[in-house]
This record gives sequence, C-alpha cells and structure tokens, in this order.
Amino acid sequence: MIRVQTRFGSVASMIGAVALLAGCGSSKGSSSTTTAAAATTTAAAGGSSSVLVGAGSTFVFPLVSQWTADYSKRAGVTVTYGAIGSGGGISAITSRTVDFGASDAPLTTDQADACNACVEIPWALGGTAVAYHLTGAPAHLRLSGPVIADIYLGKITTWNDPSITELNPGVTLPSTKTTPVSRSDASGTSYNFTDYLAAVSPTAKSKVGISTQPAFPTGVGAKGSSGVAGLISKTNGSIGYVDVAYAQQSNLAYAAVENAANRFVLPTVSSIAAAAHAAPSPKPNAAVSIVDPHAAPLAYPIATFTYVIVPSSSPKASTIRAFLDYAITTGQTFGPKLLFAPLPPQVVASSKTAIATIK
Repeated sequence: MIRVQTRFGSVASMIGAVALLAGCGSSKGSSSTTTAAAATTTAAAGGSSSVLVGAGSTFVFPLVSQWTADYSKRAGVTVTYGAIGSGGGISAITSRTVDFGASDAPLTTDQADACNACVEIPWALGGTAVAYHLTGAPAHLRLSGPVIADIYLGKITTWNDPSITELNPGVTLPSTKTTPVSRSDASGTSYNFTDYLAAVSPTAKSKVGISTQPAFPTGVGAKGSSGVAGLISKTNGSIGYVDVAYAQQSNLAYAAVENAANRFVLPTVSSIAAAAHAAPSPKPNAAVSIVDPHAAPLAYPIATFTYVIVPSSSPKASTIRAFLDYAITTGQTFGPKLLFAPLPPQVVASSKTAIATIK
C-alpha cells in the first residue's frame, strides 16, 4: 500500500457535514433525506437494518447514486450517501457517525490505526479527467504528464506555450493565461492526480508529493468534484481534474493524456480497464496504484480504484455485506455509462473475500 501524510479538517466539522448532507433533499452532495442519526437504529437482530448511511468521495458519487436508488427497490434498504470528499468520509467512518466511508485514496498507517479495525475494499474503477475551458480550442487537446505538472507548478502560464503547441500540431492556441483549479478539500481525486504527477514529473514529486490535499504553488481551489467542474465551466483558460462523469455532465472539454507508451489516450471504459488489468490486483484490505502502467499501451494513465471503508465489526454487518456484494457485482452494470469500468474478476474475488470478514 502506498502511504502518504494527509491533512484533514476537524472531525467535528466533517461530522456536521455528513449530518447536514444526509438531512437535505436530493442534490449533488446527497441522495436521500435520511439523517446520519437514523443510521444507529438497528431494525432487527442478526446485524440487519433497513437503513445504511455513508459519506465520502465525490468522485464515486455519480455511481453510488445509481446504486442507492436501484438497491432500495431491490432490497428495501434505504442507503444515504453524502458526497463530502474522501477526507470527510475517512473522518466520518473513523468517528462511526456513518456506516461506511468512501475514499479514492488508501488509508495511511495513522488513519488505519485511528479507524480501529476498518476494512478498505475496492468497489469501483474510474479515471480522473484533465478538464479545461479554453475558448476556440478543440474538445480534446493533447497534453503530456510533464506539461500538466508544469502548469500546476506555475512553469507554464499561457496556453500558447511551446510545450503545449508542440503536442498539438495544426491547432492555433491563444495566449490566454492558464488557471489551474484544484480541490480545496481533502480529496482522493487529488491523491490520484498527484500520484500520476509524481510518476511523470520528478519536480512535482519533490515539490508537491502525493497527497489528498496538495499545496500547489499556483491556481485556485474549489470544494468537491462538482465545485471544480463548476469553476472550470465559468473560467476561460482554466484547467482542472475531475472524475470523467463530472466532466461529461458539465459539458467540459478534457484532454487526451500521453501514457507511458507515448500514446495520447482519452479516458474511456476500455482505456480505464486497461490500466487496471496491467497493474497488480489489490490484496484484501490493501491498495495499489494503477497510474501510468508501463505494460499497457492502450491504458489511460490517470486511473484509480476507489474504496469503501467499513468497520470489521458492525451491528449492521449482514446489511453492509449484502449492499457491498451488490455494489461489486450487479452494481457494476451502472458504471460504463458514467465511464466507470467494471472491476476485473480478480478484484471482485478479492473484494468478496474482504466483505466476508465483516462481522
């Protein structure tokens, strides 16, 4: 497992965010009106319940929102999910104010210790799009990892910089200022993005590192994937990183990113799947980076597993097991339309093994 130091807001503020999101009507950040407090009510003996409450990753929210609606019809269980960011999800499950958390970043050693016997399980596979808003530019500019890194490091400051124009022959780019947009909250999407930058840029690795809340030397911040997408959509010259589903839903242009085989690849179901198939599969309760795999010429280089985090012991154990088993099997059918690739069979098998340990 890759382990990094992360910085989160106060646990109390995250708990309040979970309760607020769970208590609001349907929105980008919540899929139900059930409050987090209702999650403590166990409907019957044997670890079952009619209500589950989760919170965390905004990256995976488009997919989880599909799951919660379908699973309610299938199983009669109301599942509420608050999209408050991976850091918030980790804090919420650590304090046990939710039944499950979700993060696109693996738990650090300190976080795993604080969570007190939590299990982290891959339950989705997606890609981070490098989205931009540049008047007059094509929908899919070519960008390389070093160029993206240099934009976020403040070394490339205009869109007609030679480093960009050389990658896009025949395209006339304006002198518009580049405005990098990043996540202002603790985010697994930031983790995936900086994991990639660290793999392709030694300078980014040393100056920024791999983090859920990186300190980029330039640019502006926005909360949540929806916030980043919204800021990009209204800022000419901006560039940012969001789940592909948010880029599509917001009608944003996004880059074809150069991979380790020197091919410029768009994030698609097949290119994201290629990244996962080329990398080692996660072992139970472990994580693995799948950025920029070298043995996969068709792979999109900024792909990631995203994880659900649950206590190994829960009064709702049977309900949690059933929902998670649904998510990694039947629930995967909702992924492709949102550009989430189905989990590889070996990852499903590993996740099933981990789910079975929840008691």
